[in-house]
Amino acid sequence: MTTAHSATFRIGAVDLNGQLRGKRLPSAHLGKLKNGGARLPFSALNLDVWGCDIDDSPLVFESGDQDGVLLPASRGSVPMPWLATPSDLVLMQLFHDDGTAFMGDPTQALSAVLDRFAARGWSVVAATEMEFTLVDDSGDHLCPPLHPRDGRRLAASDVLSITELDAFDAFFTDVYDGAAAMGIPLQTMTAESGIGQFEVTLNHQNAMKAADDALLIKHLLRATARNHGFAATFMAKPYADDAGNGMHVHFSVVDKDGNNVFDDGTDEGSDLLKSAVAGCLSAMRASSLIFAPNGSSYDRFAPGAHAPTTICWGYENRTAAIRIPGGAQAARRIEHRVAGGDVNPYLILAAILGAAIEGIESALMPPPPTVGNAYGQDLPQLAATWAEAIDLFEGDDVITRCLPAELITNLVMTKRQEMLKLAEVAPEAQWQTYLERV
Repeated sequence: MTTAHSATFRIGAVDLNGQLRGKRLPSAHLGKLKNGGARLPFSALNLDVWGCDIDDSPLVFESGDQDGVLLPASRGSVPMPWLATPSDLVLMQLFHDDGTAFMGDPTQALSAVLDRFAARGWSVVAATEMEFTLVDDSGDHLCPPLHPRDGRRLAASDVLSITELDAFDAFFTDVYDGAAAMGIPLQTMTAESGIGQFEVTLNHQNAMKAADDALLIKHLLRATARNHGFAATFMAKPYADDAGNGMHVHFSVVDKDGNNVFDDGTDEGSDLLKSAVAGCLSAMRASSLIFAPNGSSYDRFAPGAHAPTTICWGYENRTAAIRIPGGAQAARRIEHRVAGGDVNPYLILAAILGAAIEGIESALMPPPPTVGNAYGQDLPQLAATWAEAIDLFEGDDVITRCLPAELITNLVMTKRQEMLKLAEVAPEAQWQTYLERV
């Protein structure tokens, strides 16, 4: 663990909405963390999106709101380059006093899934692609930001435009510099199909670090945008009539000898790949709440919005929910394309990889790959509404095998409370809830 560069540093554990909950501590306390020198209520990881306790939560009302022990995650500390005063952030995980993991912690849920792969002598390599939108939130409604060169408001998308990237060069330069300082393997940044929309891609690495980096790049992008006079949001649908923000997950599985188990020397990939695909398909509908966790998430699934809603897979088919990219056979992998940009990175990896290992352990086989435009075909669909997604998630047998029971219970309670509270917020003001919280 590195030493903080100021008088204080931050510690943060990840709640169910992907927000960091923790404390600011004196730098002299840094060495005490590995010995359990920091504590946090278990209920702190089970708050709603506004940061409020969950009504009737057993963590509060049955257990007396007990504290757990915070221990540093494997990532250690990272700098926070967006701050005027240099400081560090230490990602933490929550445990019970007897040393057992608190299974309401999303990072512990992912760890448990990765342990199932490790039991076979495998490790998971993953990467994420996330879309975000730069916005001006200074008024009563969201607007595109002002063009840094001419001062006029952005009026249209400019897909894959180098000119648009160059216009925001100062912002992107700070992002790349910040990512390097934080050890985030930032790869490409591209202009996407929405007004002020861009996509950030991160390099393949072990799955837990991939989740860490997805969380940290969100913080870096949001804070750096503020330093440049606008906001960056991962909301699934910032504008009703424009493109939504998605998050794609790529993953492959490597054995102890470094071989990709999805590669069998053919373009189709191994039976293990197909079983992993089948597992992902079997859990997809019930996992809708993970892929679309918020009230505004379902706006992204509007007809013609090019967000995958059909439960299917295909080779080199970007209209399918699961795509098997082409390229070198040794790099054969699965691309899961369903989620919005507003997801919790740990929960989405836990759900996808948990479903994949379920498919492998049960030797499932998928239906034939979808050919052509999946949007127009008669195929099974994701949950259509937030309420339906919550109900499906709560009672599904596959979900209970993929994720801890405590996390399932807590997430269902959290989302039901959020659904009730959001109904009291005027639709035109709901963006203020989600702008920088997801």
